[in-house]
Amino acid sequence: MKLRQVDKPQYRKVSNQVQFGLIAILAISSVIFGQILIALLGNATVEVGQPTGNFYFNFGGVILGLMLCTFVVKHFREKPQYADVFYVWQLKQLQNKIFRKLNAVQAGAADNDVKALTILCFYYQSLALVYELDNNTLTMSEVNKQLAQLKQQIDDHNLTVNVDEFEPALLADF
Repeated sequence: MKLRQVDKPQYRKVSNQVQFGLIAILAISSVIFGQILIALLGNATVEVGQPTGNFYFNFGGVILGLMLCTFVVKHFREKPQYADVFYVWQLKQLQNKIFRKLNAVQAGAADNDVKALTILCFYYQSLALVYELDNNTLTMSEVNKQLAQLKQQIDDHNLTVNVDEFEPALLADF
């Protein structure tokens, strides 16, 4: 995966629309599916003070609502207007994979392993990109500091590291 610039205002606008839309779809469809299940399979007579026994039907409505949201995401992720949101989502997933192996990667980078340094450069630059897009200014200075230290290490040892050469397959070595 290559790092690329994302138009921040457009990303924020579309990301907020996607989040609001998915929340609305989940809420509305869960209630509708729950009511349909209760109408079709629920207890017809309800006694005052007794449980209705419809908990599992309501829970089934939530599960069906989640399935509908999953279908909507899978269908719309290929649309060009959602490309930036899907790209950042994939980038966050990749950051998660790197984070799980971060200690081993950092140990490799301490030994000046070019693969580890490439992974770390990609990781810190992608974090900076995502933090900028999400207005996460609290941890941005720490990421910039770590990136500067990494670049200094690369320069001190006259190594060549190209972030564009990063591939997720590099993580298999750690």
